[in-house]
Amino acid sequence: MEVIDFLLWVAFPYIALTIFIVGHIYRYNKDQFGWSAQSSQFLQNDKMLRWGSILFHIGVIFVFFGHIAGIVVPQTFYPMIGVTEGMYHFGAVWFGGAAGLVMVIGGALLTIRRMESKRVHRKGTRKDLYVLLLIGVVTVIGFTNTAWYTATGGDFDYRDTIGPWFRGILSFRPMPEMVATAPWGFQAHILSAFVLFAVWPFTRLVHVWSLPLEYIRRRYIIYRASNPEKYRKAPHMQLKKGKDVE
Repeated sequence: MEVIDFLLWVAFPYIALTIFIVGHIYRYNKDQFGWSAQSSQFLQNDKMLRWGSILFHIGVIFVFFGHIAGIVVPQTFYPMIGVTEGMYHFGAVWFGGAAGLVMVIGGALLTIRRMESKRVHRKGTRKDLYVLLLIGVVTVIGFTNTAWYTATGGDFDYRDTIGPWFRGILSFRPMPEMVATAPWGFQAHILSAFVLFAVWPFTRLVHVWSLPLEYIRRRYIIYRASNPEKYRKAPHMQLKKGKDVE
């Protein structure tokens, strides 16, 4: 095993994952008020934001579960549930490619909006833009691997190489030789993804872990005026034909 292979496919992934875990713990304990998506919707609520956000998040969800199915789940599991190689290949190329394309389009819309809108650009930071660009790099490289290399008949099977390597990283049994001979596109996708993991805790991406599940069972909130007589008598709050007028 070459030294460079150990650094790239063993040391760097463990360093990135350590920063990912420890960084989230530190951020949660030190900056809970900053633990949010820091939405810019109140600055400029436009179609580019709505479509970009919807497409990007839908793409992220399908891409995430696609990676779980292709890398975390062992290849031997699929024949047990009746999924043939052809079925898996078709789903990975077409459904995975579609999810990647949707994510690319959504991310592009959000990036263009952040760069073109003066209000959004002024309110944001360079870090926000860099994160969007980094996500774009990871997504475009991964989409290219799926839509170009795999779809055109490339003989490299990431389930026989990258999958076991990644599971080996998680189980503390690294096998760098599995990735050392992979095509450069797949290697670039892995390295850029681990860079994203390393910077994740220090960006607005932490809002991913703040799912508002309490809203499902929370009762409705009813807002009442503290002095209803005051607002009832105020001229600008009088009702006319069922509507508020000023």
